[in-house]
Amino acid sequence: MQFTLPMTAVRRGAAVAVATLLLAGCVHPITMITETAPPRSQAHLVPKKVAYVMTDADRDLEVVTPGGSGDRVSYYPYRDLEKSIRDALRAVYRDVVVLRTAGDAKANETAGVSLVFAPRIRTESSSSSWISWPPTSFIAEVSCVVTDAAGAEVTRVRAAGNGTAEFGEFKGDFGLAARRAATRLTSQLSSEIRRDEKLR
Repeated sequence: MQFTLPMTAVRRGAAVAVATLLLAGCVHPITMITETAPPRSQAHLVPKKVAYVMTDADRDLEVVTPGGSGDRVSYYPYRDLEKSIRDALRAVYRDVVVLRTAGDAKANETAGVSLVFAPRIRTESSSSSWISWPPTSFIAEVSCVVTDAAGAEVTRVRAAGNGTAEFGEFKGDFGLAARRAATRLTSQLSSEIRRDEKLR
């Protein structure tokens, strides 16, 4: 005996399937890496060697946030923003190195490191477009606990960058809003470090 579903049930099932696909959306990879760096004047650099902490686990952390048309974007905030953090520090200090861990006071002392910056990164993205997936708005924030070579907290610094891009600007550069956010983040971070007397 053949059983046939009513057309209303078929339509309802198809609508649910389409809605599920739309809600799931696609995940598109983008990058936040920017080539723009704050100016570095040798005459005005603080004569210190500082370090920032970036572990392999940090670099391998993938984040997925909203894009447009129900889709999402994926990226690696620590890996992508490492250059921005390093550029911000190099705009202020004479020498900048990277550490895999912040807790080795003896190694810090041997290396001549005065300050250690441990960054934590937060990102947000969104889009005003219903027809294209690249985010038109992107926010990147970094908060750094700064310690001395022995691991005692000296101060904390925070910086944020907001980037926007319109549909007509992308031209294949789908991470444009993210890269603009990274550029502003870099500039603000170097300014905040210069402003803090404890970091001179």
